[in-house]
Amino acid sequence: MEQAPVGPNRVVLPADAVEPLEVYINGVAQQAGVDYAIESGTLVFTRSLAQEGKLGFWRWLSMLLGIAGTYRKHETVDVIYTRAGRKVVASGLPFVPDA
Repeated sequence: MEQAPVGPNRVVLPADAVEPLEVYINGVAQQAGVDYAIESGTLVFTRSLAQEGKLGFWRWLSMLLGIAGTYRKHETVDVIYTRAGRKVVASGLPFVPDA
């Protein structure tokens, strides 16, 4: 039995993006029908995606002082599509928050 994703798994497509699309997560090509589907102007991934979120004051301070870094998982979704006969790249598309 297949489990549903735990975190956010939807990404908003640009309004003018139409198929065929090239979809990448952190530069790795994703396959339509296997890794994602398109529903109502959003990409719906078969797995949850991770975004680091906002860093608090102490985390920023420790990074500024060189005490610590940030090693949390952060994924970016990029889409290449055709607009007026030219290829366009939409990078860092926004995630749809979980309901």
